[in-house]
Amino acid sequence: MWMETFRSFLSIALELTVLFVAISFIINLLQSYIPYEKVEKHLSGKNKGLAALFALIFAFVTPFCSCSTIPVIVNMLKKKMPFSIVMIFLFASPVLDPTIITIMGVILGWKVTIIYTMVTAIFSVIIGFLLDALGFESSVKNVVMTGYEEETKKFNVKRALFETFNLMKSVYPYLIAGAAIGAVIHGIVPTDWIASTFGSDKWWIIPLAAVIGIPLYIRLSSMIPISQVLIAKGMALGPVMALMISSAGASLPELVLLKSIFKKELVITFVISVITMSTVSGFIFYLV
Repeated sequence: MWMETFRSFLSIALELTVLFVAISFIINLLQSYIPYEKVEKHLSGKNKGLAALFALIFAFVTPFCSCSTIPVIVNMLKKKMPFSIVMIFLFASPVLDPTIITIMGVILGWKVTIIYTMVTAIFSVIIGFLLDALGFESSVKNVVMTGYEEETKKFNVKRALFETFNLMKSVYPYLIAGAAIGAVIHGIVPTDWIASTFGSDKWWIIPLAAVIGIPLYIRLSSMIPISQVLIAKGMALGPVMALMISSAGASLPELVLLKSIFKKELVITFVISVITMSTVSGFIFYLV
């Protein structure tokens, strides 16, 4: 049994490693063609629809986890960007990682990945504009974060390799941890038990998974291999995606950081919004 688990881990880890290195390098190389100054100009533009689109694009091309998004949020607020656009970026950035989404497409299938991308993007826009309309901009504290400076990077092959290596140091351990957990689930946890306990007829698991995901803080990179095994074992897609979105969209460390720049009512609303987005997204996958 343990030998089979080890073989499964090697297989999953090797596949993820090849995908991660290749995709990260290509994306880092392509970043030299992204006009960041124009993107920033559109983020502050009067056309809110276009600004929202560019907020999603900016979230997609800046591969941050939930915690590392916070300095960028502070910088956007400092530049007096529209509150709704800042909120769209806050919700979209952790869940729209280009490298992980590409790996998701290869591992979980492009249909699942396209639906995931569309759902998280649409919900990020809706929540961002809704929070602005409800007047939550007044819940932002006056905070100045030091030690964060924008950097205009000229990407080439050498720079792309350097950034790929840095990304591996921060993300790759989570990817391997996910592969290890997935291999253990594959080798030890009975398929029948997962299918009967977390199968498609257990709709109530979706909101439960959305709530559980936040304190677990399972990064999106770790959830991909785990999700692959859980789905193969018979777990319904709805709770898997609810868990994936909530764990990537918010975390306890992020909430501590958010408390330093947002008042309590906005932090609570942020958590409720992530849980709502995760739950509704889970039900969308449940019906697909």
